[in-house]
Amino acid sequence: MKRAMSDCESFDVIVVGAGPVGLSCAIELGQRGIRCLVVEKNDRVGYSPRAKTTNVRTRGHLRRWGIANTLREASPIPPDYPPSVVFATRMNGPQLARFENAFNGARERNNLYSEEAQWVPQYVLEEVLRRHATSLSCVDLLFETQLIDFAQSEGGVRARFRHMTSNEEWETEGAYLVGADGARSHVREAIGAKMIGDGAASPNYSIIFRAPSLASRHRHGAAIMYWMVNEDVPSLLGPMDQAGLWFFMATKLGEDPNLAAIDPVELIRRGTGLADLEIEIVGTDAWMAHQLVADLYMRGRIFLAGDACHLHPPFGGFGMNMGIGDAVDLGWKLAATLRGWAGPDLLKSYEQERRPVHLRTIAEATINYGTVGNQLVRPLLEEVGPIGDATRREVGEIIMATKVREFKTLGLVLGARYANSSVIVADGSEPPAEHFMLYVPSAHPGCLAPHLWLADGSSLYDHFGTGFTLLIADGDEGEATRLAAEAEVRRVPLKMIAPSDARLRERYGARFALIRPDQYVAWRGDAIPADTAGLLLHVTGGLAPPVARPGVADAA
Repeated sequence: MKRAMSDCESFDVIVVGAGPVGLSCAIELGQRGIRCLVVEKNDRVGYSPRAKTTNVRTRGHLRRWGIANTLREASPIPPDYPPSVVFATRMNGPQLARFENAFNGARERNNLYSEEAQWVPQYVLEEVLRRHATSLSCVDLLFETQLIDFAQSEGGVRARFRHMTSNEEWETEGAYLVGADGARSHVREAIGAKMIGDGAASPNYSIIFRAPSLASRHRHGAAIMYWMVNEDVPSLLGPMDQAGLWFFMATKLGEDPNLAAIDPVELIRRGTGLADLEIEIVGTDAWMAHQLVADLYMRGRIFLAGDACHLHPPFGGFGMNMGIGDAVDLGWKLAATLRGWAGPDLLKSYEQERRPVHLRTIAEATINYGTVGNQLVRPLLEEVGPIGDATRREVGEIIMATKVREFKTLGLVLGARYANSSVIVADGSEPPAEHFMLYVPSAHPGCLAPHLWLADGSSLYDHFGTGFTLLIADGDEGEATRLAAEAEVRRVPLKMIAPSDARLRERYGARFALIRPDQYVAWRGDAIPADTAGLLLHVTGGLAPPVARPGVADAA
């Protein structure tokens, strides 16, 4: 707890839940000077080790917040650890397939993104986010604090909380409340939102364990994940540090398994083939896969983010990262509204923009879950001799053809776009075709602003402002000042940049691009519109007449 709360103290935003999503929301708000209270019923962050992949988009947010290197240094797994994924029959059996640079985690510069992905336990990320959030003077964080109920009015939200140890109750007020309180969201239930879709697929069993000798006992080299494809215990495992802490996941245990009868030590030994491996069990977790989305993401001044509004199988490393994307989208829009430069449609665009992203991502995760070790195994896969060799080659080819969409996903991670958003100005062009793997940088309005590394070694993104950015790719700065002057009159934060780089004109497909605080393109064109007020009203959610939108050819 940062400090004690007094009854009826007020905040701009109340965030329920201090996982990665809630903390990211607090950071996005706090770095914009928005007074924010975060409450968490647990006594600390870091209870959940499920997520391990911090993808390139999330790492880009960390860079924007100034903590990308902090996470890199905090990780118990070195930054140069190979981001490889191995498929084998067992840890002591033949290798079937290997993917290098999974999730784009290799430490190398790539023009497509500003930060590589990182394999790091979720609890380490949460602690980095917590430290940064509480370093911001306008963010307060309370642990062991449970939301009891809340009520909203035209002017704000009044919430009641209980301290989990003392049972002391107190109230506070906020202009808005964000429910980032997970899969069993109390906030979701309270606003009457329902999860729709397919729930409770076949059961799975996760184990956190210590086995210091495991890294030297297997034959497959360093990797972030090892998939065990066998008829005994189809499973996957991977390191969580270099001191012998590992995760293990047995997938699709069948109908109504007797979880109480499972011996986790024996399960790990059978799955890995290391019958005498010394193992210390740290924790176990039986869970079900879901494909669910809330039927509404907001009601009045209450919003849902992360697992509170979407759930899917954890195959592809999407869930936590997608939730952090929710926090960023919602955070800057709340800040803009509270600062008085946003219109009524800006907050409404949160669900318009994020729901299609969630649906597309859930569909991909479900495809990935449909091809785990249980589906890949074949009779005689572990047979010694020609029949076994032929079977392993067959399975290896299936793995390389089908699992690539789980580990090579830039098209999904960076290619998400806000096609039907009311605060995006269409330009008549066609966006690149959607593809899970192939990411084609495009400044088509609603797409992520294309990235480049510049000649001075900086990232193009490093030059963007905290508000809107007007990128002058190949245009007249004098013409651009008309938009900047209008933004100043309307108190819309806008920074003009004109990097000296001939590649930008082709990359962006226009002379000018207006980029939002979340690095998405709101508008582009070869000339600044005559109606600069209308353009700004459109992209900030105001009720403005249509802005003249000359069509431009999209950059491939």
